[in-house]
Amino acid sequence: MIRLYYGSDTQKTHHVVQNILMPLFEQQQIRVEDKVIAELTDADWLDHEVFILGVPTWYYGELQSDWEAYFDHFKKLDFKGKTVALFGLGDQWGYDEWFIDGVGILAQSLLESGATLIGFWPTEGYQFQKSRALKNDNEFYGLALDEDNQYELTQERCERWVRLVLSDLETAGELALQRCGVAHTNQEN
Repeated sequence: MIRLYYGSDTQKTHHVVQNILMPLFEQQQIRVEDKVIAELTDADWLDHEVFILGVPTWYYGELQSDWEAYFDHFKKLDFKGKTVALFGLGDQWGYDEWFIDGVGILAQSLLESGATLIGFWPTEGYQFQKSRALKNDNEFYGLALDEDNQYELTQERCERWVRLVLSDLETAGELALQRCGVAHTNQEN
């Protein structure tokens, strides 16, 4: 089973999780359990290997309030042997120097604690000046969503990203899929 943990102050991230991502994983017959950051305990990170983390970026590259309050503890967690996909919400025009910085902040911490990151997302189609979420010139560390300026693209981006995450899990090996409660099947197109 995949664990999806997220923070949401304005309910935009909550909307994306509940009305887009969860149904998309369900359509793929993937079991996902979601929880908001404010309700997490240490037990939520144990005995699980695959996580999706959602973080909106606030103002000048700041973490969402629940993530901000939890972040010092988060940095102490051990992610060796764990696979993590990230997605973030941001405003690429109003805060173009800090677009989805929250994804970059989490990615850096996860990499330092031994996580394997998947679900990298292309930068094509976005207009921003800077982002801490850049893995390289062409990719973000995770899915970038802009519910302020490109909300009409959210559904399609999420659909593509869910397929990408599942493909990355499959590429990582059948074991990764089995660990999150997915039976490996070969599908011919």
